[in-house]
Amino acid sequence: MSWILIGIFLILMFKGVPIAVALGSASVIAMYTMTDLPLSMAAQSMFTAMNSFIMVAVPLFILCGSLMDEGGIADRIYDLSEALVGWIFGGLGHVSVVVNMIFAGMSGSSVAAIASIGKMSINALERKGYPKPYATAINLSGSMLASVIPPSILMINAAATGNVSIGQALLAGLVPGVIVGLIFMLYNYLYCKRHNIGDRIPFDGQRLAKAFWRAIPALLTPVILLGGVYTGIYTPTEGAAIAVVYTILVSIYVFKNLKWSDIPRIIVKNARSTGTILFVAIAAKPASVLFELDGLPTRVAEMIAGISDNRVYILLVLYAFLIVVGMFMDATAAIFILVPILLPAVQAVGVSPLFFVVFLVITLSFGLITPPVGVCLYAAENVTGLPLEKIINASVPWIALIAISLVIFILFPEIIEIPVSWVFG
Repeated sequence: MSWILIGIFLILMFKGVPIAVALGSASVIAMYTMTDLPLSMAAQSMFTAMNSFIMVAVPLFILCGSLMDEGGIADRIYDLSEALVGWIFGGLGHVSVVVNMIFAGMSGSSVAAIASIGKMSINALERKGYPKPYATAINLSGSMLASVIPPSILMINAAATGNVSIGQALLAGLVPGVIVGLIFMLYNYLYCKRHNIGDRIPFDGQRLAKAFWRAIPALLTPVILLGGVYTGIYTPTEGAAIAVVYTILVSIYVFKNLKWSDIPRIIVKNARSTGTILFVAIAAKPASVLFELDGLPTRVAEMIAGISDNRVYILLVLYAFLIVVGMFMDATAAIFILVPILLPAVQAVGVSPLFFVVFLVITLSFGLITPPVGVCLYAAENVTGLPLEKIINASVPWIALIAISLVIFILFPEIIEIPVSWVFG
């Protein structure tokens, strides 16, 4: 039954049916033709999927990111990043990485990062003599960090689906995200040295202090958002709500880039994005029920355990599989479908649920910047006007760096797990 469900879903998806509709339709067809369950079971499971306090955090994070984009926060973050690392050889390239890392800690959305910070950064790099494809590639790759560094929307979805603490999962994504960012900066330094490009600005302590002071209201957003979560003062959902209110007030009364009359428009715009994500979550729930009824997670676990009992080998096999999945399927849909199936399998070979959630999110994030369904890739094409093949060719070294980084995390899972144990015990 599970394989027939998956087969129907893939056929519908490749026929151009929207993912959520394809998944929901496949589940209903399989339930109606192959089980004695009433169809009302599908509706009940869909309602259960959304009757979750945790899932409320998703639309709030999306709204918070959009408010930051339109509220003038991105400009101040860019100025701070330029004052902080613009003096290093390859200056604006480093700025692009750092500004993506900081913005990742605010928006949680890779698409928002490339559409706002990315557009600003690419134009600045091009004015300073960087090749446009290179400028696009570094920002495209940097935007992926928003799916790893907290508050990542994908991480929240994966943690909620795998019954992993959202606070721990968000923190677990911080260190690998920073490590990948530092690797990007090292590559940018070496590339600029080799090609003798990269305009630098002299280090100016006064300018840095001024930029930091102007950015304090913006920088307080992730502090408010995550500080209370990690200290246990409030839940991630409550923290997201507080961050939304704070961002609105800062954007209107401090930066003065928004008016109260703008808020309804922004909410409506984000309701569409939220609806897309949550529609997939709703449609995936009946499929998960049927997978469990059919015993698919157990069979997959036995199959994987039969391949090898070596944890590293199993993860490398899954690594290759998930990259392919991420290239052809929306990451959100893949999370809701695959986590219930694969999590028992990897636990059987000694992989912690926390590590698996972070590993899954990073690997599926490849699909955001690779064809054929990479939403960030197409956003970059729209922002720059460059042909898609030029962007892809320029992005190959950066994708390779991410791939190598993930192998390091597989070999040394302590990089992800130890910081969480320091904070949460």
